[in-house]
Amino acid sequence: MTKISVAAIQAAPMLFDRRESEARFTHWLGRAREAGIELAVFPEAFLGGYPKGVDFGTRVGSRDAEGRELFRRYAETAYAKDGDDFARICGLVADAGLTVVTGLIERLGGTLYCVAATIGPDGALLGWHRKLVPTAMERLIWGQGDGSTMAAADTAAGKVSTAICWENYMPHFRAHLYNQGTQIYAAPTVDDREAWSPTMQMIAIEGRCFVVSACQYMLRGDVAGDGYDAIQGNDPDTLLIGGGSMIVSPMGEVLAGPLRGAAGMVEAEIDLDDIVRAQFDRDVAGHYARPDIFRVETDTSSRLYNG
Repeated sequence: MTKISVAAIQAAPMLFDRRESEARFTHWLGRAREAGIELAVFPEAFLGGYPKGVDFGTRVGSRDAEGRELFRRYAETAYAKDGDDFARICGLVADAGLTVVTGLIERLGGTLYCVAATIGPDGALLGWHRKLVPTAMERLIWGQGDGSTMAAADTAAGKVSTAICWENYMPHFRAHLYNQGTQIYAAPTVDDREAWSPTMQMIAIEGRCFVVSACQYMLRGDVAGDGYDAIQGNDPDTLLIGGGSMIVSPMGEVLAGPLRGAAGMVEAEIDLDDIVRAQFDRDVAGHYARPDIFRVETDTSSRLYNG
């Protein structure tokens, strides 16, 4: 059986409110289960949240007390990989009975990491990838991952790799994922630019793999509590992240999406045999590679003090 149903979930959590965020996670898991989805990809930072539009009271050379308190609140809703809170997430996935890739915020010691977790239909943790390079002001709130979490996951839906947001613009990382036999390339993101769509098509063509990209659709009203002064505005209906979730075939054909302007589920039935058909004239890790000229050397050891 090579045909499976996949989905990209385009939604937002309730920032600073773990209980409501997990209720939303459960809602979308239920929607996916009812639709017969076998693999669902949630956006970057879905569990823990993406604090779009705030600066945590930071200027070059100074941080203020209000920003420190906002960071405390943010860290409070992060997940420890071996903690009871994340075990509860795995239980929710097991209840739904499908494979899930979800963005979440990890707390490890005093540092937060942006993570993509791959969880099997029995609730088993199959993959845990920490974002290698937080982009721009993300570096205020997230640490850098290392090479120890870059393995593709063997799942019931196939070989699944994850690259978070602008990691998709890291060619050496993409090559590392392709070289592992990636069949489904999950791209959790908050990048809602029009340019994201052709990026996903290029990756599908380059890697001869299916791409499932899930972006948040977030309004200012998806933030709980006070002390959050978004630069975009503080009306509850102000758009912070506009979506663009999509699914792409190994030949670059857009199978579903991009969805913009609303929360929703982007879904498609895919045939893994299409990967072999596409590799007929291009196998980036095989006959289209030139290992006599090019080599990707990857350090997959752990470099985290708390890891």
